Amino acid sequence: IKMAATLVSYWCDSDNETKSHVNPEKVDPDALAHLQPLKSGKTMSLTVLNSAPEVAVKEAVETGVHLDPSLKEVTYNPTYETMFAPEFGPVNPYKSQQMAAPRNMLSGYAEPAHVNNFMFEQQRRTFSTFGYALDPSVDTSQNSSNSYIGAVDEAEKNKGLTVFEVANDIDNYLGPWAKYVDEKDGAKPSEEEQKELDEITAKRQKKGRNKEEAPAEEKTILHVKDAYDYQGRSYLHVPQDVGINLRTADIPDKCYLPKKQIHLWSGHTKVGCVLLFPVSGHLLLSCSMDCKVKLWEVYNERRCIRTFIGHSKAVRDICFNNTGSQYMSAAYDRYLKLWDTETGQCISRFTNRKVPYCVKFNPDEDKQNLFVAGMSDKKIVQWDVRTGEVVQEYDRHLGAVNAITFVDENRRFVSTSDDKSLRVWEWDIPVDFKYIAEPSMHSMPAVTLSPNGKWLACQSMDNQILIFGAQNRFRLNKKKIFKGHMVAGYACQVDFSPDMSYVVSGDADGKLNIWDWKTTKLYHRIKAHDKVCISALWHPHETSKVITCGWDGQIKLWD
Repeated sequence: IKMAATLVSYWCDSDNETKSHVNPEKVDPDALAHLQPLKSGKTMSLTVLNSAPEVAVKEAVETGVHLDPSLKEVTYNPTYETMFAPEFGPVNPYKSQQMAAPRNMLSGYAEPAHVNNFMFEQQRRTFSTFGYALDPSVDTSQNSSNSYIGAVDEAEKNKGLTVFEVANDIDNYLGPWAKYVDEKDGAKPSEEEQKELDEITAKRQKKGRNKEEAPAEEKTILHVKDAYDYQGRSYLHVPQDVGINLRTADIPDKCYLPKKQIHLWSGHTKVGCVLLFPVSGHLLLSCSMDCKVKLWEVYNERRCIRTFIGHSKAVRDICFNNTGSQYMSAAYDRYLKLWDTETGQCISRFTNRKVPYCVKFNPDEDKQNLFVAGMSDKKIVQWDVRTGEVVQEYDRHLGAVNAITFVDENRRFVSTSDDKSLRVWEWDIPVDFKYIAEPSMHSMPAVTLSPNGKWLACQSMDNQILIFGAQNRFRLNKKKIFKGHMVAGYACQVDFSPDMSYVVSGDADGKLNIWDWKTTKLYHRIKAHDKVCISALWHPHETSKVITCGWDGQIKLWD
């Protein structure tokens, strides 16, 4: 087979028409199937393989022979007959219907039409509403009857108006925002309806005022026969006949695991928190969901000494001052009340119309008149007991404040919140200087400072107790994580043994859990309560006495 190569060049210039340097009469018709375009700037060259240059190609070009339907690029201007000529050649036995007809929709292939979406929707809606639309195949610049399809008479009558054009003469149509025929201006109630509405709003305001303004009446019940002994000493006097010296802050040398229950105090419905008397720990203060606060003896007869009644809703938290002569109670009735521990009188009450979740006196001797409370509106509010006024607000948390703990010789305090963060504050400076929040952290509603003041134990809602340094960096101690109890959803109070050898905590199952501080192993587990064991306290002067309280209304002493 003789093979010859002929170079056919086409070029086009911006000023000149397309010119051909090769006589098309001398190009083989079979060569058209082997056209290979090579683009370079404005010049287009084609390499053509030709075996018989004498045979004319004009007829092939004009009749449309050998124009491959799958060809994406054509190098000449074919006629209509050429482009739409039927295919010739052997039938492909493997060619399916789907291969033959490319489909981009269910009914076949639809070519993209350059119609604006809005214009298309306008004409479609006009057709469905009025029965006519513009004919897309006709030049619509002249508004003649030929340019519409459908109800042409209706189109002429309405002057070709579409649904998006406001037309007053189409069935009195006033537009999409027009009023109804019988509609009046403004939907005002009638005089009778207005009277009824005024009565209802007045009643609501009256109810709201009663709830907010009227604090519950305070009273107290003394349960012992005499408030004073033969020497005139009250029950606040530290007993000296219990075998240990309670007057000093001495701690036992070695602590042991409690084994059994030795006493049960009952009288509450759901106990929320227990607190030992400062320094001596000879009295126990408890608050409950029955709106009461009770004072109990820890030694001797272990009686209930006094009940303090003065809140209309559950009492959330309690806190003694340094001497124990006064204590503060915070309740869901939105009041914080200062009580005299000895006489049972309510000295003063404080509120900012938000629920206080925790309350703490400043432990410094010269700042005993100041206390802070973590509120439900994300703020920590500082009051002065002498004036009854708010003297500072710490407003940086993003959720309700759950716990406040003083650290670093009472120069700073740590707060935790529902926003799953821990913030450290300098006293009286309303900007936190340390903010601890990790994506993996959970809310920590209960925080306790260790007896040596070096560590913070935080009850985390992912069923573990986390330990943070409490002196400089406030870093998480990753080696000390206490696990093995189920606590999610409950703010179970954590405590340390006085010699720092054990960590104790209640849990949601009513169990008392005791871990070893050094190894973080769960040493002992006691079934303490039928419901949630919400608080566990290790007596600061005893080697193995632990007090627990639970939602079954009981307070228990273990030894």
